[in-house]
Amino acid sequence: MQQINCCCGGNQKDEKWIKLEELIDGYKGKKGALIPVLQKAQDIFGYLPEEVMAAIADGLGIPLSQVYGVATFYAQFHLKPRGKNIIRVCLGTACHVRGGQKIFERIQKELNVEKNGTTEDLLFTLEGVACIGACGLAPVIMINDDTHGRLTPDDIPAILDKYRE
Repeated sequence: MQQINCCCGGNQKDEKWIKLEELIDGYKGKKGALIPVLQKAQDIFGYLPEEVMAAIADGLGIPLSQVYGVATFYAQFHLKPRGKNIIRVCLGTACHVRGGQKIFERIQKELNVEKNGTTEDLLFTLEGVACIGACGLAPVIMINDDTHGRLTPDDIPAILDKYRE
């Protein structure tokens, strides 16, 4: 587990690692534990760094290759840090026809980030998705749980500003 030095000169475990240890202890010996442990570990850390996957493998008594295989198979798991705000840009047919790609490109320009990339300040992660399910609002984006529709590229700066606070 990760140790941190406190101001009194002693060592103590980082709070996240304590939570991970408790999580793993609660699932030891249970069948089907890997996916829920990975989900909850990702909730704790925000993503699944290699050290976390190694601790899970060790704690559950399974090979690291199995943990890594599951974490890379499912799209819900992330091996790199993600932004505080997840931007999903619909690139489905209706949104594409109504300018979804231009919306995507404007967001990339405003944030200086690539597709599936995260800004350096960890404020935004940008993803292109096949469909958001709001075709009547095309082109549409979702930022976290908020839907923004009938967009033009010029709408993007003001929308992003709302999430910069």
